[in-house]
Amino acid sequence: MERSDISANARALARWILVVALLVVCIVAVGGITRLTESGVSITEWKPVTGTIPPLTDAAWQAEYAAYRATPQYQEINGPAGMTLETYKFIYFWEWIHRLLGRVIGLALVAVTAVFWIRGRIPAGYKPRLLALVGLVGLQGAIGWWMVQSGIATDVKVSHFRLAAHLLTALLTLGGLVWTALDLLALAKDPAARPARVTGFGAAVLGVLAVQLLLGAWVAGMRAGVVAGGGWFNWDAWPLMQGSLFPEGVDWAAGAPRAMTSDPFLVHFLHRWWAWVLVAILIVLARRIRASERRASVAVHAAFGTQIFLGIATVWSGVALWLAVLHQLVGALLVAATAWGIHVLGRRG
Repeated sequence: MERSDISANARALARWILVVALLVVCIVAVGGITRLTESGVSITEWKPVTGTIPPLTDAAWQAEYAAYRATPQYQEINGPAGMTLETYKFIYFWEWIHRLLGRVIGLALVAVTAVFWIRGRIPAGYKPRLLALVGLVGLQGAIGWWMVQSGIATDVKVSHFRLAAHLLTALLTLGGLVWTALDLLALAKDPAARPARVTGFGAAVLGVLAVQLLLGAWVAGMRAGVVAGGGWFNWDAWPLMQGSLFPEGVDWAAGAPRAMTSDPFLVHFLHRWWAWVLVAILIVLARRIRASERRASVAVHAAFGTQIFLGIATVWSGVALWLAVLHQLVGALLVAATAWGIHVLGRRG
């Protein structure tokens, strides 16, 4: 293959992969709305093909609503609260949009991979990586249904452990898409370029980020954002929690490991203060890459700065929907910016 062909193919493929990455960012934001509106259990069956079309008749809506009324969430919370069919349609809409976006992401990535593969336009060495990304998207769908099942049969909400697996798989996929696109863009500039590697420091950054994302997913799954109180500029909600630096009410009865993974007070406390460990290591990352790629350095600074502000504002607001969704959205952008920064290190190293 000619050098010009390699460059053109790599650039075109990178652009399509970045489009898929943008769709993943969108689905993370919609997933935040789905979680905050308690919409995840509203669709009680997984129909990969026929589920693409929402109910179109009153009889179809009544059938969906009847299935939802059999769930613990309806029987213990929404039913006694007086949920109507119109209210049900609202939460159904967000879960349907979430699943539809998932289908679009999967089809888009499969289509791009297939078209470039058939035309012989995938650069050498990238076929296994594209197949791995397709596999991750498929796994994400399976984990999503496994998560929803935990809220259909046994509880009024989905398992926060399963929700964490669902969100982290999405963010891992996003990071993989961004990294692959960056490798391809480097190849487009120089057909002899080799893929970037993850340096030791880059791995440390990823580890710190992964812990924070996990804690954030648990906070979301347990609705732990509200345990600090709320009310605009309420210092008892941040930096304090209900007037104390360390929250009262932590249940240690089942031991520290259980409390650190399942107690909303302690998980919230860990999430808000581990954030500063992440900020510190991201500052170091941004400074290390500033000379060689200033745009990536700016992106990392902007992402974590905005994310910290949104996290504090979310707590102060008593977890206002729009702020909480923005917090999750910027979390996805932070993953993308961090992947960019670590890629710069690996490319330079």
